Amino acid sequence: MKHKLIVKTITATFFCIIMIGCGSKKSLKTEVIKPPIVTLDSAIKKIGILNRSIPSNENSGLDQVDKILSLEGEKLDKEGAEQAIIALKNALLQNPRFTDVVILPVKLDQNPGGGVFPSSLDWNQIEDLCKKNNVDAIFSLAIYDTDAKATYNVENTKIEGPLGIEIPAIEHIVNIDTRIKTGWRIYDPIRKRVCDQLSVNRKTISKGKGINPIKAIEAATNRKQSVLQISQKIGSDYALRLLPYKAQVYRDYYVKATPNFEIAKRKVETGQWDGAAALWEKETSNPDPEIAGQACFNMAFYNEIKGDYTKAIEWATKAYTDYENKNALRYIDDLKKRIENQKIVDEN
Repeated sequence: MKHKLIVKTITATFFCIIMIGCGSKKSLKTEVIKPPIVTLDSAIKKIGILNRSIPSNENSGLDQVDKILSLEGEKLDKEGAEQAIIALKNALLQNPRFTDVVILPVKLDQNPGGGVFPSSLDWNQIEDLCKKNNVDAIFSLAIYDTDAKATYNVENTKIEGPLGIEIPAIEHIVNIDTRIKTGWRIYDPIRKRVCDQLSVNRKTISKGKGINPIKAIEAATNRKQSVLQISQKIGSDYALRLLPYKAQVYRDYYVKATPNFEIAKRKVETGQWDGAAALWEKETSNPDPEIAGQACFNMAFYNEIKGDYTKAIEWATKAYTDYENKNALRYIDDLKKRIENQKIVDEN
């Protein structure tokens, strides 16, 4: 996996080149692979998904206004939550670290509803759920709430009359703005910690037309489908928090010290990294210590591009210790973080 990502980085992602400072350096934008946002204990292989988003009976009154505004009835929140959970399950099953993912047939009380996070489950509850369902950790959909607002307009139009003659009429237009609020938690019972808590909000706008407001609302037939599709996307996207991800970073390198640096710059721009490195390596023995330090720095940069972080650190260290290149010290820290991140990525 590591080598494929390096090849992609070298051949496909690099080349947004921006002049900075007085022109002695250029900056390359590239993609790096970072560790997952959420990490679980390595012993966790089986996941249980809990739907805790349905309000308990004593609190259901808080949702009544929302039920009216939703215009689709009380089933929409239930169906949307189910779609989010199913999508999360399917996405987690694509992660090779998990051997099984199950949706828990459990309903828990003490959910306030109204888009408010319920209190965290205690660890005795979590351990009991894990034991009864033969899972190692619990993913919880703690919030699922839709809030819809409708706005109305009217327009003059013409409709066909009884004798086939067009007659003036008023057409009602409704725009339904539906906001979907979800909240997720992950319980890691091995470490006894809630290792993630995240709110995700999305919205969709539906439009309908009719001869009266009711007909206009009925014409907005795509609303429910849109809500369910967005819910599926929210669920599948949440699973990505457990996977390594790509991020853009900028790397500076020197381009003006000697003619060799300028030729190497043009080689970099055309993807000829080995040719550029050969020119930089020649300049590492330049009698001017500032130029030699810049060349060593560029050699560190070249080795990072190749994926040889150890060699990159060696060159950056030489640039700093032998030639006092101050930029190299910060670069060494960045490279060390890259090594640590790569270890985490490899473990996942």
